[in-house]
Amino acid sequence: MSAPVVDYRVDGPVATITMNRPAYRNAQNSAMTYALDDAFTRAVDDDAVTVIVLAGAGDHFSAGHDIGTPERDADQTFERRAVIWWDHVGRQGVDSRLARESEVYLGMCRRWREVPKPTIAMVQGACIAGGLMLAWSCDFVVASDDAFFSDPVVRMGIPGVEYFAHAWQMNPRAAKELLFTGDRWSADRAHQLGMVNHVVPRAELVSFTHALAGRISAMPPLGLALAKKAVNQAEELQGLRAGIDSVFGLHHAAHAHNAEVAGDALAGLDARTMR
Repeated sequence: MSAPVVDYRVDGPVATITMNRPAYRNAQNSAMTYALDDAFTRAVDDDAVTVIVLAGAGDHFSAGHDIGTPERDADQTFERRAVIWWDHVGRQGVDSRLARESEVYLGMCRRWREVPKPTIAMVQGACIAGGLMLAWSCDFVVASDDAFFSDPVVRMGIPGVEYFAHAWQMNPRAAKELLFTGDRWSADRAHQLGMVNHVVPRAELVSFTHALAGRISAMPPLGLALAKKAVNQAEELQGLRAGIDSVFGLHHAAHAHNAEVAGDALAGLDARTMR
């Protein structure tokens, strides 16, 4: 039997959820998305768990959405956990893509952002496009010194990934630079811009993250949940949700344009040509 696409482990008050497709740099297929949701739900339901760590197996945190592996399974799983919409399987064009991306990308990230327990993204290596969405859904980002961050999808004519939190994760000019250039940013640059909480040597990433989680776990769970909700609500008042919704429409306009002009919603690009 093949290994599960997500590994779940508990060590004291800390649950570690690990994406487990290292051969594909932990690219997110539907199976992984729903397995991640199962793991987050399991951690929330376990009263002994106070803090959740999100990690990636192997050399990289996540290279983003799966846009070409043999296990992509884009149209095989649609459980409608994050949104209530008709099943996209068998539909065409925007009718299919809007439903899928509302569920497994934007909807899931919003769902995980609202987990009532503190979450820490533990990032090494690549954190690209859809990988950013996973990290940004967490409350903290701890990065190793070899981590790098990018959102290169403007190369496809698409204005950023579905969970468009760019201007809230960094200042607007930095967000434009990240998008306009498609450059890879080092962990130190991300830290300078406030997107990352801590940068540590790769060999210390796990120990540092779990020490941080341990300190947080000493706080009362209700206090943590309410403090998290307070900060999240402040972001909402600053326009986060409305901003994401507005760009989600632009995102799908770009997909539709590519499909009409290039015959492919991704403008004929795949993971290899996006590097």
